[in-house]
Amino acid sequence: MRIQYLEIVTKDVDAVCAAYASTNGVQFGEPDAELGNARTAALAGGGLVGVRAPLRETEAPVVRPYWLVKDIEAAIIAVVQAGGEIAHPPLKIPGHGTFAIYIQGGNDHGLWQI
Repeated sequence: MRIQYLEIVTKDVDAVCAAYASTNGVQFGEPDAELGNARTAALAGGGLVGVRAPLRETEAPVVRPYWLVKDIEAAIIAVVQAGGEIAHPPLKIPGHGTFAIYIQGGNDHGLWQI
């Protein structure tokens, strides 16, 4: 298993980025509109961590891992068969890949296909 994208939704983007930068020696880029204005940094071994503000007033802070999969449609079927609830169907983000979000065990999870 490999995390392709680790999404952190927070009300204080700058503070979270500063803490991660100082403790992990990484630098965060400028907001990426394709990723909800997340500021991103590289994860060791590949992938990105993205820190962004809530996109709507009702969006709660969350840490959501997006697991790298070879076939997102097949992964969605497997998630549903395992009792997961699809919260966001697969959506292609130009230049980044395709993602989907599901809820299982009360937690948000994501899938990512390059």
